[in-house]
Amino acid sequence: MDMKVLVVGGGGREHAITTALSRNSDADIYAVMGRKNPGIARQAREIFIGNETLTGPVTDFALAKWIDVAVIGPEAPLEAGLVDALEHAGIPCVGPTRAAARLETDKAFCRMMMERHGIAGCPRYRVFHAADEAVEFVGDFGGDLAIKPIGLTGGKGVRIMGEQVDRESAIAYIRELGGHVVLEERLIGEEFTLQAFVDGTHLVPMPLVQDHKRAYEGDSGPNTGGMGSYSLSDHGLPFVTTDDYEKALTIMTDAVSGMAREGVPYRGILYGQFMNTAEGPKVIEFNARFGDPEAMNVLSLLSSDFVEIACRLTEGTLSASHVAFAEKATVCKYVVPAGYPEKPHAGDPLHLGDTGEAHVYYANVVEENGVLRTQTSRSLAFVGLGDTLDEAERTAESAASAVSGNVRHRRDIGTGAVLERRCAHMRDLV
Repeated sequence: MDMKVLVVGGGGREHAITTALSRNSDADIYAVMGRKNPGIARQAREIFIGNETLTGPVTDFALAKWIDVAVIGPEAPLEAGLVDALEHAGIPCVGPTRAAARLETDKAFCRMMMERHGIAGCPRYRVFHAADEAVEFVGDFGGDLAIKPIGLTGGKGVRIMGEQVDRESAIAYIRELGGHVVLEERLIGEEFTLQAFVDGTHLVPMPLVQDHKRAYEGDSGPNTGGMGSYSLSDHGLPFVTTDDYEKALTIMTDAVSGMAREGVPYRGILYGQFMNTAEGPKVIEFNARFGDPEAMNVLSLLSSDFVEIACRLTEGTLSASHVAFAEKATVCKYVVPAGYPEKPHAGDPLHLGDTGEAHVYYANVVEENGVLRTQTSRSLAFVGLGDTLDEAERTAESAASAVSGNVRHRRDIGTGAVLERRCAHMRDLV
């Protein structure tokens, strides 16, 4: 039976979602995005260019096209209540309601929810709504802190004392934010991402991924939305033990149970970003949707029918038997405009070269008279798959290097040398 599926969002993550859905030949894809994504547009039967957070026009479009199920990509429409509006109109969604999305959109709520339900992995934290009180706390605190704006910041709002800012700069940043912050102990360890399909009750985990936030090679420079990521063929990471993994999955399961007890059942994609510390995994944050770039790693591996997964997720009938991933390693490398992220240069032409066997995902680019041009965020992502990490990295690196234009990418992502440094760091901690 033909299915009409709506994808909301126009970035690289949403191109990966659209590509995964379109492997089902019975799926008709419709898309809503703020700016035309050339890759999504080629796969979709029809697109609607408009603000993704305006729930009325998006719902009207979905009703007019008789959409069967909607997949929400970014966090802003979730915060705007798009799932609430679509479901009120009778359209089931892969994505949480506005109240359930507070796991991501309200960092103070997330920490207090974890504390209320005794969920493990919660760092020591304090919530502030007044700058003077927060500044006084920073002054009295003996160690380094993570300064987190309470609301959404597009993944670029957190400042870590001892890494990105000193105490004086941290205080200035808190005042800039008006004092609405969560201050947490600085976590030391190795980050990893665990994502899961959640049908309200059941969680089906996806392969572990490690993202690279920093702008430049050697993990230097400012934070970005993510310059690339990798996963391994056994779906684990060598610096995450089986016990660590089980603890992380239990934390996510307990968070879903906690949300149900709060009266706001969680349904959609749950993204857990963890710091694997000497004491085990601790929660850096939960996101209420796929990560970007991590979505491109796991969805490139997804070998089962994403349309069926979406339907079962909305019906509450999803189980592990419905979800399978290829036993391959993946490496994702983002090509970004010159100057990104501080002063990105938009409008420059860029040309794809020989992408070989890499998966190509369009992100923040426009196509004018057949020519791709950069915008102010990440441009294109290339995902290599292979039996080994080296093989996947070579495929991704070859494709990213073949792009010509005023762009750059990190060549070190997915290399054996970087992975060994991660493992050595973890060995030093435990």
